[in-house]
Amino acid sequence: MHHPLEKFLFCPVCGSNRFNVHNFKSKQCEACGFTYYANPCSATVAFIRNEKGELLVATRGKEPAMGTLDLPGGFVDMEETVEDAMRREIMEETGLTACEMNYRFSIPNHYLYSDMLIHTLDMFYEVQINDGKQPVANDDVAKLEWMPLEKINPKDFGLKSISQGVERYLAESLRK
Repeated sequence: MHHPLEKFLFCPVCGSNRFNVHNFKSKQCEACGFTYYANPCSATVAFIRNEKGELLVATRGKEPAMGTLDLPGGFVDMEETVEDAMRREIMEETGLTACEMNYRFSIPNHYLYSDMLIHTLDMFYEVQINDGKQPVANDDVAKLEWMPLEKINPKDFGLKSISQGVERYLAESLRK
């Protein structure tokens, strides 16, 4: 995989081809002086548990990692808070309404999209659902199921940060 800045050959401000590496996370235009920084995109991940203590687990319906396990969540849109993004993603992917969210931790990740490696910062939240509805797989989710924590294998999750996050969450949850 290549660094994301390798995809940008021309300055987005003036169009010059003198758009060169400035440091490991930026390129600068020699013609107009514009500097572009490749900062990580924000993403959300939800740990949703039912009254039995089971975790809501998704099966990815699209690449990357199609067919592997995942958790509800996704990218934060511009002009959107992380909490609003979490509510939106949960509604889009499961049809459920999030009523309470508690931040747990974050993990940096790489996400392959359109043949470009996107750096992300995945923020993991424990989310409470109180509407009593059953989840329905929508959007980019092929399937949803409630899984007992003891039966979850982090290696079954296809995205690196999700696998790491599930491993950490299970270690913390099963210690209690």
